[in-house]
Amino acid sequence: MSQQVEFKPPNGYEYVLFLSFDLDVDSAEQYRGSDPVALSRGRFSVRRGVGKVLNVLYKYGLKTTFFVPGWVASTYPQIVKVLADDGHEIAAHGYIHERFDEFKDIYYEDQLFRRMIESIETFTNHKPIGFRAPYWRFSKNTLSLLFKHGFKYDSSLMDDEYPYIIEKNNYFLVELPVDWRLDDWPYLEYYRTLTPRELLDMWIDEIEYARQNHGYVSITMHPQCIGRGARINVLDKILRYAVETKAWIPQGRVLADYVLENLLGKQCC
Repeated sequence: MSQQVEFKPPNGYEYVLFLSFDLDVDSAEQYRGSDPVALSRGRFSVRRGVGKVLNVLYKYGLKTTFFVPGWVASTYPQIVKVLADDGHEIAAHGYIHERFDEFKDIYYEDQLFRRMIESIETFTNHKPIGFRAPYWRFSKNTLSLLFKHGFKYDSSLMDDEYPYIIEKNNYFLVELPVDWRLDDWPYLEYYRTLTPRELLDMWIDEIEYARQNHGYVSITMHPQCIGRGARINVLDKILRYAVETKAWIPQGRVLADYVLENLLGKQCC
């Protein structure tokens, strides 16, 4: 059961930009048993991509959310520690970037959840409260396991343009919805259908729509993608535009608290 009510940004802001990063590194390639070249492209995020992203975020004084697979936290603890120590949120993103929609056994998926949570907690000293499914794919059991393991919010579903609340047995989960159009990976890496400049123009249009409608827009980036070469300028220009147009750019956990405080219990349909 979900609660859907009018969503408004906090006073003083025109709209909400939920900017987040999926720190996959080479987890997906390891899971698929990819070749050394594919593995090396993933590792670019650790060598160069994350540093370039952090430089831009520092320029605008922002602390954001990084969705991190548990395997990445265990394999590259130094980069995860840098992010956590710098005040960024570390949220969960599977264990080794598995496709959750391929899971049939709830026991297996439950154990994977436990391993994912334990890995992140071990290397950040904080249990993750946010989750994003790898490939934005759920099994029939994923949502119930999010409730079972006490997550505060999810950012995987695509059924709305505004955050909303999912209720189950008087427990509440905030959904921060996403969209493939607002992800750098399909356009710059997978299909390679747009240039960075074309992608920037499209995203600015989406941000402007959110601004005019006092709404919400979620943009997902990958350090190994947006941090390569001149693509980093897309991030810089997006943030410059967002700051100039009075966007609220919160971490996922902060936005989830805001949604719970302002929407919970007002109206249900």
